[in-house]
Amino acid sequence: MRSVAKAAALALACLLPVALPALAQDRLRIEITEGVIEPLPFAIPTFQAETVEASQLAAEITRVVAADLIGTGLFREIDESAHIARVTSFSAPVSYPDWKAINAQALITGAVSVDGSGRINVKFRLHDVYAGGELGEGLQLGGSTNSWRRLAHKVADQVYSRITGEGPYFDSRVVFVHEEGPKNARQKRLAIMDYDGAGVQYLTDSSSTVLAPRFSPTGDRVLYTSYATGRPEIYMMQVGNPRPQKITAGSGAMTFAPRFGPDGNTVVYSESRGGNTDIFTKSIAGTPVQLTNTPAIETAPSYSPDGAQIVFESDRSGAQQLYVMSARGGEARRISFGEGRYGTPVWSPRGDYIAFTKQHGGRFHIGVMRTDGSEERLLTASFLDEGPSWSPNGRVIMFTRQSAGAGGQPALYSVDITGRNLRRVPTPGSASDPAWSPLLP
Repeated sequence: MRSVAKAAALALACLLPVALPALAQDRLRIEITEGVIEPLPFAIPTFQAETVEASQLAAEITRVVAADLIGTGLFREIDESAHIARVTSFSAPVSYPDWKAINAQALITGAVSVDGSGRINVKFRLHDVYAGGELGEGLQLGGSTNSWRRLAHKVADQVYSRITGEGPYFDSRVVFVHEEGPKNARQKRLAIMDYDGAGVQYLTDSSSTVLAPRFSPTGDRVLYTSYATGRPEIYMMQVGNPRPQKITAGSGAMTFAPRFGPDGNTVVYSESRGGNTDIFTKSIAGTPVQLTNTPAIETAPSYSPDGAQIVFESDRSGAQQLYVMSARGGEARRISFGEGRYGTPVWSPRGDYIAFTKQHGGRFHIGVMRTDGSEERLLTASFLDEGPSWSPNGRVIMFTRQSAGAGGQPALYSVDITGRNLRRVPTPGSASDPAWSPLLP
């Protein structure tokens, strides 16, 4: 089984963690492989409300924690009606035999309180039932009552990371394109939500078409393509203050498919001029630098996490394929050699894989391959799957799935990189072009 380091303290401006004493050494593990695994059964009694004001919040936080874990496909909740033991106090001793009797392998206990200033405090412990002790240290998190969902996601992140050894990803957001209307008159505007579809907010109106939003490495800004001037141009906005700033303009060129570099100040994008499309880069306030110069259509660039390389799609070989070049430009090497056409490549935040869209045999697929093109693996197959985006930990991919027919609508889906656990992500209406944020600060 994979070894798990003790979870690091959460450094948050609004969520303050305090370590609680651990009772046992870490033993409980899930090893994630490409095969189908049996979900780990866990019990999560409703968190204790230590103040009257916390009663409803305690129940809601418990449900969000459970939903986060269940949503991974790696965990199975044991219904509370099957619990033999009853948790009456966060500090009460745990009767591990009672939990073992119902086949729980992990037990999550917690408590919630609200102080006189309206601040909410959440504390939790993760128990290894068969080892008869705690897995890692308990934590206490604090924030405003409006941040209760974030607190729940933080608890779930800790449980997930301690058991799987993978990085967290629940406390994150997704920016996407909200779509309304028929296919021939679709209205589009930018929206942002929690990773699980909660808390939707709109960043733009539908007065002009918008496409391909992308988060900055710090999650505080979004790049996107807008047709506000009648042609595609790249804009940027602050998430908390959505006033668009045009990043590219001039000479009648069309600019699109932007992404931030790892430094958060560099933008790589495509520019189409005189019937030719090439890849450019620039600092946000700087002068563009051309990176490719061929008669081919070259677009959808994405930086490697270290900023040293760029993967992009090009038809320079006669068909749409994937290439990797230095971030300074120059000679590019082709990395896709399977049957069909490849596009929309995105480098994993872990640097180990590149996700892509593949079209072959009348079907569309979301797939992954190693950065040298080896170990290609297709994760989905559909009438139209496209536009992958990585979770902050590089374990899950979100994408757009378009249903067939005249009334077909786009929706957001997610899938694990092993190809397991395909799920629809809830959105208010049709949605496309998802982009996952880093973990929230």
